[in-house]
Amino acid sequence: MGQEYNASKLKQLSAHQYIYAFHNMRSEHETLDIMNNTDNSTVPNSEIIEDTSTEAADGKSLTWNRKMESHIVGRAQEKKDIIELISHPTRERFEVISIWGMGGLGKTTIVKDIYQSQELIGTFEKHACATILRPFSLLELLRSLFMQLDTETSEKKADVGLPASKTERLPSSKQALAPASKKERLPSVKERLLSMTVDDLINELAILVDKKRCLIVLDDVSSTAEWDQLIQPVIFQEMGNTSRIIVTTREKSIALHCSEKKQENIYKLEDLAYEYARELFTKKVFRKTIDLDKHYPELVKPAELILRKCGRLPLAIVTVGGFLANQPKTSLEWRKFYDHISAEMEMNPELTTIRSVLMKSYDGLPFHLKSCFLYTSIFSEDRKLERRRLVLRWTAEGYSREVRDKSAGEISDSYFVELISRSMILPSQKSFHSIKGIDSCQVHDLIREISISKSMEENLVLRLEKGCKLNRQQGNARHLAINGNWEGEQSDFEMMVDMPRVRSITVFGKWRPFFMSVKMRMLRVLDLEDTTGLVDHHLKHIGKLLHLIYLSLRGCEDIYHLPDSIGNLMQLQTLDIRGTSILILTRSIVKLRKLQYLRCSNNNKLKWRVGPIDYYDSHPYLKTCMVFCTGCCIPREVIQTDGFNQRDVCTFTCCAAIPFLMKGYGNGVGVRVPRGMRRMKALHTLQGVDLVASGGIAFLRNIKGGLMGLRKLGVVRLQARNASEFCAVVSSLNLLESLSVTPEGGHDLRLDGISSPPSNLRNLKLNMATFPIQSMAKLPEWVKKLENLVKLRIEFVTSSQEEQDGAIGALGNLPNLAVLRLNVVSFHGEEVHFVAEAFRSLVVLELSRIRNIRLVEFEQGAMPKLQQLLLQCPDTETRFLGVDSLGSIKEVGITEHLITEELRAQVALNRNKPILNTLPGRFE
Repeated sequence: MGQEYNASKLKQLSAHQYIYAFHNMRSEHETLDIMNNTDNSTVPNSEIIEDTSTEAADGKSLTWNRKMESHIVGRAQEKKDIIELISHPTRERFEVISIWGMGGLGKTTIVKDIYQSQELIGTFEKHACATILRPFSLLELLRSLFMQLDTETSEKKADVGLPASKTERLPSSKQALAPASKKERLPSVKERLLSMTVDDLINELAILVDKKRCLIVLDDVSSTAEWDQLIQPVIFQEMGNTSRIIVTTREKSIALHCSEKKQENIYKLEDLAYEYARELFTKKVFRKTIDLDKHYPELVKPAELILRKCGRLPLAIVTVGGFLANQPKTSLEWRKFYDHISAEMEMNPELTTIRSVLMKSYDGLPFHLKSCFLYTSIFSEDRKLERRRLVLRWTAEGYSREVRDKSAGEISDSYFVELISRSMILPSQKSFHSIKGIDSCQVHDLIREISISKSMEENLVLRLEKGCKLNRQQGNARHLAINGNWEGEQSDFEMMVDMPRVRSITVFGKWRPFFMSVKMRMLRVLDLEDTTGLVDHHLKHIGKLLHLIYLSLRGCEDIYHLPDSIGNLMQLQTLDIRGTSILILTRSIVKLRKLQYLRCSNNNKLKWRVGPIDYYDSHPYLKTCMVFCTGCCIPREVIQTDGFNQRDVCTFTCCAAIPFLMKGYGNGVGVRVPRGMRRMKALHTLQGVDLVASGGIAFLRNIKGGLMGLRKLGVVRLQARNASEFCAVVSSLNLLESLSVTPEGGHDLRLDGISSPPSNLRNLKLNMATFPIQSMAKLPEWVKKLENLVKLRIEFVTSSQEEQDGAIGALGNLPNLAVLRLNVVSFHGEEVHFVAEAFRSLVVLELSRIRNIRLVEFEQGAMPKLQQLLLQCPDTETRFLGVDSLGSIKEVGITEHLITEELRAQVALNRNKPILNTLPGRFE
């Protein structure tokens, strides 16, 4: 055969007999030389993305075998931060540094670059860098570490070969095939290494690293079990105190496990900033850094579209840029590529790398998480997905089941957290507003393409959108998502959709009546949030969907009344009518004994549609006309609004206009609920109840008589005469976690009667911002005792500077308070001080309606975790000091007229370089 080959050992037949598979070794040696560079010299080039070879695509390994870039773009700060973690002089003990993030971010790249950096080369006595193979083999990993840590063996690696690849290098194929008696004896080092067991290697490695300062990189750890196998031996206990292990992984939970939950040792690698993403893209396309706006202005817009699709992911940017480098550089060609980018990434051999790397994250999901992840393909591109919406829908679909003391909803919520941890869904930018840390998420464009293609393969989701072409098999999908740009007719819909198989319908944009049919007997989820064109008579037959578990009409402004047939939905668990025009809930709602979540609020737009009440008070004959329900007698020819019929106008008149005018319903944003609510014992959440319209004390006694399982309660129009009863009810709700209260105009909100506030209370909103100063009360004493409180929105009266400082100091001592929205219009002191060591957990601070306050000051050390500061102030004389000392601040939002040079200077001096945003004069 005449040339050198690699021989992979497949099976040992006896002590001296092996079967070998021969293959050309050139490309493999090039790869292995890079992977296993065991000397301390710096490789002149470093790669940008992880391995995209066929072997990696098969899940065996990620290697550094692609063409290397001249330098890493946009990662200077990340590199500096990680090197500081590794070499910080005060950390005189053994540490594990975990770097995590979604696939394709370049974790391998930056760690390899750091491993070879001049800053660290002389710091450690021993170095090793190994990629975890698939399937995991502790023996092979220990062999690789041994060869790199043992100086003598490393010097002989050209003779020994690299066991990490399970290969042995033979002098030639003829020698390999020669009789055993004529073969040259294997080198003693190789023979010794190949004969070592795991225990042997552990003992040898323990000797090698004994009291030595070691730097070890373990790339692509994919499970805690792998880490536990590796860390269990005593090897690392023998290393010097200042030794470091760097771990890269795609999952936050694994990073926490490896670093023993030490947050300071965990580093999340984010996507590239846009300017760096664009620089990297142009560098790959044009093979040099150029000003795209200056030299190719016609390519700016298509480049932005392509970068948006790549999602600032280095792997995608490098791969797509390399492909476009060999294509015509015209706007037409690039737009054509963008229009078909999904198909190109799936079918073009030059681009399949991206899918291969990202698919590894999907393939690693357990079965239950795959279902939850594929479910996200229902939602439109670039759409923020509310955490609660996803969790409730997963529960309704049966993706989780109650286990012992955990409800199905709590288990679904843990699925959401795990998908975030695995970087399959990404937290939204304002996630710190939520009690649970993340209130909404987004799906990366490229990850979303995987969810769409896999959901089609699994026949899970049918998407009706512009240009869709469907076959009969796709029409059998269980979940139906209808985009507003789909222009098909009813005949097309009936031909495409197998209605009896449909389990969920989600509509984005305009509603059409034929989207829902009584043939959909197994429908469990009907999500019409923010749908336009939906009117009352379209819901006439909803009571025939007997398996419905989740119904959302949120934001459907033309819905004024729910049909009585909704009482037939005995399986319904979630009903969301926030943002509708409903003022009165139908009496049949009390039949829904399984209902757990009832969220109500009207959109408060009736005053614009009907007219202000005081106008009718001055024209009483108009009220008389409304009493006779003129809507029922209106000629059909008068009705010209698209979708409305005479019945809808009658419903509007009887269920909205008359209650609004005659009884004052709808003055707030609440809804009247019927009597008999105490029978709905499964209710966990009840929000948006108009206490005056719902009977006041009678409603509160209903709660006390049967709704003791409430976790969230929200009421509006609380009157002084009902306050003591309300306080007694709140004191009795031991499971309550969230409470929102808005008083009736002109009534004091005095809640001092809450003798024993619920110990689990985490979210408290005392909404008084729209009422006169004299109607407000002092800060209730019980609020100062809420040790588990996370979010607080409040306004209270202070009569002096001393009292004001005491109230703020009491709030500052709440140990878990993360979000504080404080209306300071009723403060009577001239200064607001936030002292050092106060508000230790605060992340968001909003100060609104700052009047007659001369100074707002943040002392050094105050609010160490504050990330967002919002300041709304009508007065121009208020000064703000200490903004430069806020240690974690990321954003300062302030009304435009308050942005002084002094404040700009403070923001500029802050080491975090926070963003300075302007806000409107008033905001919620």
